[in-house]
This record gives sequence, structure tokens and C-alpha cells, in this order.
Amino acid sequence: MGLNALVFIWTLISGGSVSSGGGTTTLDYGLVGFGRLREASQIIDVGVAEGEWWRLFTSAFLHAGLLHLAVNMYLLWILGQQLERLHGRSRYLGLYFGSLAAGSLGVMLLDPTALTVGASGAVFGLMSATFIHQKRRGISPWRSGIGGLLILNLIFTFGRSGISIGGHLGGLLGGAFLAWAIEETDRRRLNRNFGLIITTTFTLVCLVIGIWAANRWYDPLLG
Repeated sequence: MGLNALVFIWTLISGGSVSSGGGTTTLDYGLVGFGRLREASQIIDVGVAEGEWWRLFTSAFLHAGLLHLAVNMYLLWILGQQLERLHGRSRYLGLYFGSLAAGSLGVMLLDPTALTVGASGAVFGLMSATFIHQKRRGISPWRSGIGGLLILNLIFTFGRSGISIGGHLGGLLGGAFLAWAIEETDRRRLNRNFGLIITTTFTLVCLVIGIWAANRWYDPLLG
């Protein structure tokens, strides 16, 4: 949360606004598979397809305005506390970054030419992970409220323009898979480090596939 806040301040310093973010920081570090910028009289190709692979990671710490930041940080605070207590710091970070990478992959598959920012992919992953953990422990996610929160956010995702469907769905599926995989390792009483290995491997695989998809930005799914 602190890192997201500091990056938002940096965004404002670089010419962004409180209401919409932006600025040179977003252009340099936001997620895009392929795009073009005009600098003086030159047209410059940018994006993951141009070797700027860090955008798959850095974009998740940028936000399109203070409201966008506040909503994501509130959900991160509520969900993160519970999941960190459950997993410990290392496995929780693995779950977070795995969901983040899955969200970035979703963007590269569904909308690679749109400039995308926000921690929403990771937050969606935390929501779906909480849902899976509660189901596996016999807790009703509908009574706890996480099920309703998830549905509400999905309605918002598909019902409003300018929302990254790929980022949200990618994070959602990534977080659900990782939560299930971690539950399986715990059920079989395997060393807890197996959970960290799974999340780390999953993160790297998503990033590699994201780079591959970015290089097919014209139509990553169909070619």
C-alpha cells in the first residue's frame, strides 16, 4: 500500500492529476503490448513487444486517479490482512504477485494495445483466493460477504466502459488457481515452501506468456 501511494505521488510530480492520474510515469511504465508515442518530430514504438517487459509489473503500481487508488487500497487492506495471517508473508506475497502477473497476462491476451494501469488484477486475485479458501474450509463465502463483493465487482467490470476486463478476469482466475493449489499442498501436508514454489513458478510462467502475447499484439489469441 505504501509503495502504491508513493508511486501515485510520483505520478503527480511527473505531470499527472489527482482525478485521472496520467503523466510521463504512466506513459513510461503503464501496461501496453504495443503503442506509439510522439516525441518532438519522431514517432517512437513502445510496449512489452518492444522489450519493455517491466510494464507487466510496474503498471500494477500506477493508478488512474485518487479514487482508483483509494478503492484498490481499501480492498487490499481488508483482504491482505486476512490472507497474510493465513499464509505468512512469503506465501502471501507469492499469491499477490501471481495474481498481478495473471492480470497482466489477461490484458496482453484481450486488449494489448490499450494503456492499462492499476492493482485491480492483483486485488481480484485476492478476492477469488479468499473465496476459494473459505469454500475449502466450510465457510459460506455468501454469508461472509466475499461472494457478493466478487459479483458486484464483476458487474462493475462488464458494466462500465474503460475497465480492463482482461486484467480483472486474469487476476480472478490466477488467484483462484493459486489458492486451490496452495490448499492442495496443505491438505497433503507438504512442506509450506511448496506453496511458495508454486506461486513463484506461476508468476514467471504468466510473465513469459505475457511477453509472448505482447509480440503478437495484433491478435494474440487468434494469430
